[in-house]
Amino acid sequence: MKEVIYPGKEIVNGTVTTPKGFVASGIHTGVKEEGQLDLVILFSEKEAAAAGVFTQNLAMAAPVIISKEMIKNHHLRGIIINSGNANACTGSRGMEDAKKIQEATAKALNIKKDDLALASTGVIGVPLPMDIILKGIPVAVEQLSKEGGKDAAEGIMTTDTINKEIAVEIEVDGKTVTLAGMAKGSGMIHPNMATMLGFITTDADVEAEYLQEILQEVTESTFNMITVDGDTSTNDTVFVLANGMAENMTINASHPDRKLFKMALKQVSEHLAKSIVRDGEGASKFIEAEAVGFPTLQDARIAARTVLSSNLVKTAIFGGDGNWGRMICSLGYSGAPFNMDTIALTLGNGTSETIKVLDKGLPLDYDEAAVEKLFEDKYIRIIIEANNGPASAKGWGCDLTYDYVKINGSYRS
Repeated sequence: MKEVIYPGKEIVNGTVTTPKGFVASGIHTGVKEEGQLDLVILFSEKEAAAAGVFTQNLAMAAPVIISKEMIKNHHLRGIIINSGNANACTGSRGMEDAKKIQEATAKALNIKKDDLALASTGVIGVPLPMDIILKGIPVAVEQLSKEGGKDAAEGIMTTDTINKEIAVEIEVDGKTVTLAGMAKGSGMIHPNMATMLGFITTDADVEAEYLQEILQEVTESTFNMITVDGDTSTNDTVFVLANGMAENMTINASHPDRKLFKMALKQVSEHLAKSIVRDGEGASKFIEAEAVGFPTLQDARIAARTVLSSNLVKTAIFGGDGNWGRMICSLGYSGAPFNMDTIALTLGNGTSETIKVLDKGLPLDYDEAAVEKLFEDKYIRIIIEANNGPASAKGWGCDLTYDYVKINGSYRS
């Protein structure tokens, strides 16, 4: 499986507000501890085509329920996000609180409430501290600026340790088109239709229905191919806003540069997805699993995700133990079809060094000390060759460490 070469030229210090016509802010209201930003507004100066993908968790948070309705209009002007409190499992009060936030923010922005989506992240089952949030909304609106992207990326964080953001440029119809994104996520990462929270902006002119279509496709190969701990959140959401201020011809299913734009969207999404895994709670190693030669793309994706999700694989990699038996075991219960007589397994690291440990279903004579040395790297690769079809897929995960348990054993304290 060849490495994807992406088309976008990365913009140094780019943020979610780098595309034309986008502003943002991030402020502290008191939902989180003093000095931590916890209320964010992302706003487009013009109406933007909008697309979204959302969690499949049935314990869906109030802001997700509302935003799923808003996205049916295919257009938005902005999104308000709070961190520190998920507003999930909060019943009718949670829904009422989310609607109050939507209405108050829309009024302060002088837009219709249906032009505003919401997102929340943080502790589940605790009502929002509405007094301080409602007081903070006018402040956040007042502080909206082109320079607000960094504060916005910081303000959506919970257990994250770093901002996750990127901006790239491509050329469409002779116009410079910019795509940018920010995301948060560190734990409770095992997505189904999205990741923790992701927000992508572009000044491209894109048909809204086509934007929704390609976001769903791109999500399957990026945000849906990462795992930290096997938990799909109540609040998972990814939005894309496209305001058309680059003045290109509308990108749709027949535009000659549609593939270029889709690849740039994938570039932004994959960068954010990998950033989430690299910042996995307590993680010390980044793991890439590549499943090659499976009957269908879905089979290959299932194989890669299952190996990455195995706690036994994750702990072995944390301990520097090249216990490939755990990898084959997890592949065996994944549901992906393969013939044990044709399976091969190769282990690698970030410097392209590889050691094949299994071929045609049989263990090879290899240097165990060399594998242990390879596993000292912070970037571990697992290459599974089924030799059973044309499809391949990649996924990304991290190891499972003592620190993960420490972080999650005291998350609310």
